[in-house]
Amino acid sequence: MKIITEQITIKTKGNNDIIDITNLIEEKLKETKLNEGFINIFIAGSTAGITTVEYESGLIKDLNDLFEKIAPSSKNYAHNFRWHDGNGHSHLLSSLFKTNFTVPFKNNELLLGTWQQIIFIDFDIHPRTRNVIVQIIGE
Repeated sequence: MKIITEQITIKTKGNNDIIDITNLIEEKLKETKLNEGFINIFIAGSTAGITTVEYESGLIKDLNDLFEKIAPSSKNYAHNFRWHDGNGHSHLLSSLFKTNFTVPFKNNELLLGTWQQIIFIDFDIHPRTRNVIVQIIGE
């Protein structure tokens, strides 16, 4: 059993920027030449999230509409009063969507569904440079 830890750097636009990172994760897996195991993807930050979707423009719009319904950006959150940074909703969305995701692989390929892509979401209100930690465990 091997454990390989890599990092991917992503530059975002902020404001619910949704980025398909499936190919980046697949590239990291291919480099390992591992046959079977799982990959844990971790976002180092408290205003981002990771999940899977069918990555297409209609669903991206639907997700953004959902984010605004769940945690309206215009609401006055206690976090905003404490730090005056206006991103209370960003932290709430991150806590709901989580900052890690695990996917199995076999024959050096991710075991994702046909229409399933791994997406990174930057909930923060400013562009950021984000670090995505990719830990690959397998043989």
